[in-house]
Amino acid sequence: MWETRTVQLSVRLPADVARQAEEVQRTDPDFLSRVILYGLTRRSIYRHLRERDVPSEPDRSHEAPQATV
Repeated sequence: MWETRTVQLSVRLPADVARQAEEVQRTDPDFLSRVILYGLTRRSIYRHLRERDVPSEPDRSHEAPQATV
């Protein structure tokens, strides 16, 4: 599949969410990894689409040069 490596993350969460994250980490760490991968993948796709939609000057390389007066 993919080459993987371990990373250490430190996040600040509301206490109830932190307790749930700790429980998931203990009981199903693979699920937590998939959730993080999902979130980062969505962010990457969003950034790519946003950068692609930035208006830029149209490509006029195929047009004949304009005479200047």
